[in-house]
Amino acid sequence: MGTIIDYLKEYADYTFTEKPMNEVDSLVLCQLSYLKFDGIVPDISEEKPFVTIEYVNRHQDKEKLFADERYRKENMALFDGMLNSVRYGSIKLNYYVNFIEPEKETQFSAITYLLDDKTVYLSYRGTDETIIGWKEDFNLAFSEPVPGQIYSVQYMNEVAGKFSKEFYTGGHSKGGNFAVYAAMNCRPEVRKRIVKIFSHDGPGFRPEIRESGHYEEIADRVVKIIPHSSLVGMLLGSHKDEYMVVESKTFGLLQHDPYTWLVKDDAFVSAKDIYKSRKFMDDALNEWILSLDQEHIHSFVDTLYEVVAASQATTLIDFTADWKKSMLAVVAAVKGLDAETAGMMKRIVISLFEIAGEKAREEIQERAEEGKIKREENKKKREQKRRRRKEIQTPAESHKDKK
Repeated sequence: MGTIIDYLKEYADYTFTEKPMNEVDSLVLCQLSYLKFDGIVPDISEEKPFVTIEYVNRHQDKEKLFADERYRKENMALFDGMLNSVRYGSIKLNYYVNFIEPEKETQFSAITYLLDDKTVYLSYRGTDETIIGWKEDFNLAFSEPVPGQIYSVQYMNEVAGKFSKEFYTGGHSKGGNFAVYAAMNCRPEVRKRIVKIFSHDGPGFRPEIRESGHYEEIADRVVKIIPHSSLVGMLLGSHKDEYMVVESKTFGLLQHDPYTWLVKDDAFVSAKDIYKSRKFMDDALNEWILSLDQEHIHSFVDTLYEVVAASQATTLIDFTADWKKSMLAVVAAVKGLDAETAGMMKRIVISLFEIAGEKAREEIQERAEEGKIKREENKKKREQKRRRRKEIQTPAESHKDKK
């Protein structure tokens, strides 16, 4: 068993003509969309031809691709694995969109790929490292579509209008939600051409949002994949939803990281269902969210955002870096809230730490290593003291024996 990085190595020599796209390929493409292609891949407004991955590799601004420090090492390995494989070495990229609108609380990005068998894949980026991006995630709890969802429909209609063949779409995290939303709200002639819609641990929809679209028309083409301990992918989920559960090499909410999902051969390692304890917590959170009216949801989301923004961090990396300061801000902010809301606030903020807590993990590991070194040093000191005591006692005992 391995991860998507190992999959790239194992199936590097297979073309998409020899081995058609599967669920693991979809995750690879969705994760690639997190790279910062600004100024490298043509913008959708430029009407320029597709560029190859080799062109991207030779670009003078290549290093900017890996600006997201959360997954810098893994993203570099992913890009190199794709570049040096027959399977992805000829992939082409175009119609890149990436913008943040703080006043609309929106972070939106999408890109389109053309594979060697002429397969087209529209990929929506999930939540990036920006605080605005995370607030938009929680805005999904409102009964009105968020701006990012509306942009996702516009993007699909515009890109699909540039060709006439069938295509795939998908995304990880919020990107999965956008892909499904776009598919059920795009133009009918576009919707008919969608082969599959992949949602990799993407949140669901409020009942009003789902009912206002054409979800039933695409339901049999939605492939929802969640890790064994999913929180994000189970948010606002319907009991009717079908999903595939995959095993991860880590635990808890860190399983949201696609690089932890286990792959065997050319498929994910499946599990029967998510953990019972996790499912109980997910159900309780969803029930609580759906029980709130719009005023209380606004109040909750705004308070949550104020808590995070109080740290003056613009990214979750900054927020989790000074976790002590951030948690003090959380404790101060929840004092005026009712017990249930305060409890949910604490759980969600802790979830942010778990999901984006790479630095926290490193700190824990460093502390563990420091603790191990200290224990070894203390053990040596105790051993030295024991030897000294023995050396002191031995001459005295010898003198006693002479008498």
